[in-house]
Amino acid sequence: MIAAYPGAKRVLRDVRGGIGHAMNQGIAAAGGRYVAHLHSDDYYAGPAVLATVGRRIEELGGILGDGDGDGDAGGGCPPAWVVGNIQVLREGRLLPPNAMPPFSYRSYAAGRAWVPHPAVFVRRDVFALVGGFDERLRYAMDVDLWLRLGALSRPALVDAVLAVFRDHAGSVSSRNRIAARREEFAVRRRHADKAPLSFGIYCLRYLKRMHALRRLQRSADGQAQS
Repeated sequence: MIAAYPGAKRVLRDVRGGIGHAMNQGIAAAGGRYVAHLHSDDYYAGPAVLATVGRRIEELGGILGDGDGDGDAGGGCPPAWVVGNIQVLREGRLLPPNAMPPFSYRSYAAGRAWVPHPAVFVRRDVFALVGGFDERLRYAMDVDLWLRLGALSRPALVDAVLAVFRDHAGSVSSRNRIAARREEFAVRRRHADKAPLSFGIYCLRYLKRMHALRRLQRSADGQAQS
């Protein structure tokens, strides 16, 4: 389908090795100033999304800048990364978008904030500074990257819905939430030294969520056996 779409493009076929590897291959093949990852289940919220992101970048330093600065969201340098909002499509219904408070590394490290992957745009040269996606991870490779990017600079925010995420039974993170939570915990522990108090808060949230997930799993197992 993509190959048949008009316009400049580069299609990579039969990329194996997992989601993280595929996204890294896309980064390596990209030729633009900013890179975004949109999975096959998801879609942009409208035809003006890329123009909206471009205007935000221009407001904060211009896409024609040389990009040699530290990537902060101000000071005339194009932002290192841009984050917008998403809506979740569940059972054919679009859920209202969550509020978008200003980004705080400590808040994100504590698990109190989220970064919606389909609405993230990263300056391509910044990957050389922080690295790409950890290909050893199956679920939390995006959380790991946001923690590295957030330690570099705050993202520029676009207070608008940029993408739609389809939540369904086939979603990796929905199919095995317990395994996903465990991997996310291990990832956040890697970065605990950057915000130790926030990680402690996250640990409490993690224990509460895991207790609830295990209870749901026991209930599902009991129904399956009856």
